[in-house]
Amino acid sequence: MWKHRELLRNLIVADFKIKYQNTSLGFLWSLLSPFLLALVLYLVFRNVFRGEQYYAVGILVATLAFRFFSVGTSACLSSLYSKAALITTINTPRKILVLSDALSTLITAILEFVILLPIIWWSTKHLVPTIPLFLVAHVLLLLLIYGIGLILGALFIYFRDLAQIWSVLLSVLIFCVPIFYPVSIITQETVRQIYLLNPLTRLIIIYKDVTIYGTLPSVYDFLVVIGFAAFFIVAGNYVFNRLQRRFAEVM
Repeated sequence: MWKHRELLRNLIVADFKIKYQNTSLGFLWSLLSPFLLALVLYLVFRNVFRGEQYYAVGILVATLAFRFFSVGTSACLSSLYSKAALITTINTPRKILVLSDALSTLITAILEFVILLPIIWWSTKHLVPTIPLFLVAHVLLLLLIYGIGLILGALFIYFRDLAQIWSVLLSVLIFCVPIFYPVSIITQETVRQIYLLNPLTRLIIIYKDVTIYGTLPSVYDFLVVIGFAAFFIVAGNYVFNRLQRRFAEVM
């Protein structure tokens, strides 16, 4: 990957140009969707969780974090297919195509969170000292996205219906993580432990803690997320290496 860092940089720049070319608002369009979703969720559920502190901005933080995962994995899913010419004409590591889309999404997610800072300050009347740790959460989520993206990208070459299936799964997943409801509503301990097995759940909790409440996440939470990220990267590399042999002929 390091040998092809110049190609990686060019791929990321090209992705940004393609994504926002011929649009009047450019990057700001990427903020419109999560802001509208957060607004809808807030209007629907504000009376249910009216006692939750900083409820509105909490939804926005969680929505942007989930958007990072959703957009990132979806981009990785189509990364190989959309750059088929590079696979068949250039002798380059094919995983770099997945990595470039993951990194491009990371940069967008960082910019979105930077723009979010004034909103957090306006909503809470302060910025907590732990807020820079959202970058650590971003890196952990990037690793998770890249590992899952390797699997999705490789499988999509063979199964084109995967894009629709993944879209449906993401629509279900948004209700399985604490975006518009607090984890405290899950009172049964067994169910709570199963619920917390989802690394995205722990990451969203981390995002809220470090950006809004000024709470340092536990080492255990970090270790769980790192463990899942490592698992998916290892599994992703295994699946990718097994399937990439026939990429050129299948395309």
